[in-house]
Amino acid sequence: MAAQPSKTENFTDSPDEIPKEERTAHILVIRLSAIGDVAMMVTVLRVLTATYPNLKITVLTRAFFAPVLKGIPNVEVFEADIKGTHKGIFGLYRLAKDLSNLGINAVADLHNVLRSNFLKFLFYFYGISVKQIDKGRAEKKLLTSEKDKVFKQLKSTHQRYADVFAELGYPIDLKNHQYPSKQKLSQKIREITGTNFLKWVGVAPFAQHNSKVYPLDLMEEVLNQLNQSGQLKIFLFGGGKSETKKLEELASKYDNVISVAGKLKFEEELALIANLDTMLSMDSGNAHLAAMYGVPVITLWGVTHPYAGFKAFGQPMENCILPDLQKFPKIPTSVYGNIVPEGYENVMRSISPEKVVEKILDS
Repeated sequence: MAAQPSKTENFTDSPDEIPKEERTAHILVIRLSAIGDVAMMVTVLRVLTATYPNLKITVLTRAFFAPVLKGIPNVEVFEADIKGTHKGIFGLYRLAKDLSNLGINAVADLHNVLRSNFLKFLFYFYGISVKQIDKGRAEKKLLTSEKDKVFKQLKSTHQRYADVFAELGYPIDLKNHQYPSKQKLSQKIREITGTNFLKWVGVAPFAQHNSKVYPLDLMEEVLNQLNQSGQLKIFLFGGGKSETKKLEELASKYDNVISVAGKLKFEEELALIANLDTMLSMDSGNAHLAAMYGVPVITLWGVTHPYAGFKAFGQPMENCILPDLQKFPKIPTSVYGNIVPEGYENVMRSISPEKVVEKILDS
């Protein structure tokens, strides 16, 4: 069954001091997947709740993502049980009714997919206003086109999220974002990390598509050089049986490399990520998880490109290590890395391990 939201906090101001529109505003935010997109939403919600502290926010997302949203004032999670209670058309009818019963009076759809569009249709009959993210599909098509490519920086996903709230009447400035304090590490985490004065570096070597994964032999060379520096404690992040096995094999080769895959709960992994000094990630969710804590993030890009708007929040472009664009001018070939033209299978091999190591040691 879907979890009901807990009571909100920080609604102690006198009614006369609260703007009328904020007194009545309860915004439903929809973002069902994926982990990186949910993480990108966090920075936006922090600014939103800081700018309008009397707003009530309910986020419709999957139960697994709830820890990502933990600690944001006045934000609750409503768990979407899309494989059970809320599965199919009748499940969505039930979901829309449950959500409307919460007293929401506006919806920020940050997903804009078939499921959320159907919810939009249902909310119309409840008299609830819905604003949806403009994904910029036409611009992205031009950016990833092989012919007549328009190679320019597009609006960030973070700003596209912010624009939805502006349409609802709550404009925000992402420059006002403030990072939370570092999380305390539990005894369980400390048993894995050990006690040392080395710099902590996270490495997340996998991504959804192989086109965004740095070749394993090159990643081994990166780990070898980082390990030999004697300056670092390296933690490997990943999930699933296959990834966990590969990470264990990698870690077993080096004294200062530890795989945390399968050893910590997701919330504990987030706490460890929040305490890293640097994160090395592909163009994937771990980059955004680290960035939402203000951790310097170095990203390796394959056939995708930061210009599509998925650069980690607050990270300089210099931290994005790209393939040889002179040799591979069609990059980006897709937004998500699912389109790989012939001859572009190994674009990441144009990124040398030495370049990656140098960037990490300088960060």
